[in-house]
Amino acid sequence: MNCFPEKCDLLIHDCTLLNREFETEEHKSVAIRDGLIQEVGESALMEAQYAPAEKISGAGKLLMPGFVDGHTHVCQQMLRGRSGGTEPMTWSGVLVPFESSLTAQDVRVSARLTCLEMIKAGFTGFADAGGVHMDQAAEAVVESGMRAAICRSSMDIGETVGGRLIESRQEIISRFEELYRAYNGKGDGRLQIWLGLREIMTCSPELMRDTAETAAAYHTGIHAHLCEHRDEVSFSLTHYHLRPAELLAQTGVLGSNLLTAHNVLLSDHDIALLADSGTHIIHCPKANLAHHGFPRVPTILEHGGVIGLGCDGASSVNLDMFELMRVLQLATIASQGLPIFDKQILTVKDMLRMATVGGASAIGGDTLGVVEAGKKADVILLDIRQPHLTPTRNLAVTLAYCGHGHDVTDSIIDGRVVMRDRQVLTLDEEQVMADAACHMREAFARANI
Repeated sequence: MNCFPEKCDLLIHDCTLLNREFETEEHKSVAIRDGLIQEVGESALMEAQYAPAEKISGAGKLLMPGFVDGHTHVCQQMLRGRSGGTEPMTWSGVLVPFESSLTAQDVRVSARLTCLEMIKAGFTGFADAGGVHMDQAAEAVVESGMRAAICRSSMDIGETVGGRLIESRQEIISRFEELYRAYNGKGDGRLQIWLGLREIMTCSPELMRDTAETAAAYHTGIHAHLCEHRDEVSFSLTHYHLRPAELLAQTGVLGSNLLTAHNVLLSDHDIALLADSGTHIIHCPKANLAHHGFPRVPTILEHGGVIGLGCDGASSVNLDMFELMRVLQLATIASQGLPIFDKQILTVKDMLRMATVGGASAIGGDTLGVVEAGKKADVILLDIRQPHLTPTRNLAVTLAYCGHGHDVTDSIIDGRVVMRDRQVLTLDEEQVMADAACHMREAFARANI
């Protein structure tokens, strides 16, 4: 028997734990060392067993895996209040001129604001769909302490796309390689550089093939919008006589290293293709419902598809996973029918799994998304001693229906405390918000929107 306490970097002591089955266990402690969860055990035993360099009290708090936003746009953070509630489709009138006008410093400021909002809401990682000056987004990710998979926005065709955003296939692959060499694996491995395919209407089949081949060569991921709106499906059928998912399959893009966002208009055949290929499917409940429609989530789950949730950026929504879960369930019930006598078509466990494991599997495989020994220490603590969360017969259910991002008190990413008692330790909150306000005004003036 070892008479001396074991060393660890951090001990989260005496918390309520949300386990792999999304059930709660009380009086648990978690030891973290070298960015990994070293042990999960009973608090009384762990207290005597470990000598931590740092300690966080979990009394009155729930410990759970951090949320992962499977689809966002850090370049669009400063569009908040401009692209929602007016036009049903803001691509050509707002998004294109805005992104075309962004400077490198604009993107750095926007990405820092994204990371700040995410940390405050309990996100520990995200996958970004790409944009301009993504080296600056990479710098912000490393600075903030977050985990992320980012890419450049890749478009080589498209009548509605400004000239600045269109590049040749050679330029796209070359600039990916530059970004990959400079930033992949930075932040102690927290940052991944992926390839991006904006959508079928702006990417040629040749670019899709080049992207698939390059991703395989670099052992990295691909981020693509898929079946987001009717025009995309019509375009693909008209030009290629294939549905979008079929085109991705034909060009070699489908696979376990692909993340597809939105997935609103998937056919039965599309769903089978995505599920069978191991493609990671990201649903953006608020963005999809507001603009395009609603995916057939229960059908995707029945086919064995892996679904994560995404906010789709902050231009028209806030970054709050709890809101996404509630919109997800209510809209699914509304679109599929009210399950009064039938089995529940979307359970709380389903929602929590999508919010954590679903997105985590896309950017971290099986190393993220659960609080277990050997997994990466990307976890959050929530204050559960609040009137909207207690008393309750089932804390997990109450959390899904009543929780909010501002309930998150502490965030640990890769074993490092990035927020403690609601205070973000890696970013100057006031400076980030002041910079964003200034750059928003300047960007809007340049874009004339």
